Amino acid sequence: MALRPRGRHFVAGAALALALYYAVWGGEYSVFTLLRLNHDRQAAEEELARVRHEVDSLRVEARRLDGDPATIERVARERFGMIREGETLYRFAGPADSAVKVAPAPAQP
Repeated sequence: MALRPRGRHFVAGAALALALYYAVWGGEYSVFTLLRLNHDRQAAEEELARVRHEVDSLRVEARRLDGDPATIERVARERFGMIREGETLYRFAGPADSAVKVAPAPAQP
């Protein structure tokens, strides 16, 4: 039993619609999955660029710390509060640091 031309068009159209539906909604690699994967890849590439920039900055800082006495002195002063002989170190307390905490007096019986 052969299909008439109109029936063949219907079957071909139905097969095409089914294939299009499966391409958009179904399967492991649907259009939406591919869009999400593309977004994830772009986010990962941006994170990788940020980390590479940070690594480059740390390499430059490490090279400076290996051979530049001025950088070593700056780090010692800023991070560790070190001073040279004969210098006086002044530290200024901020409002939160200068507040005195007083414990409440115990209740009298």
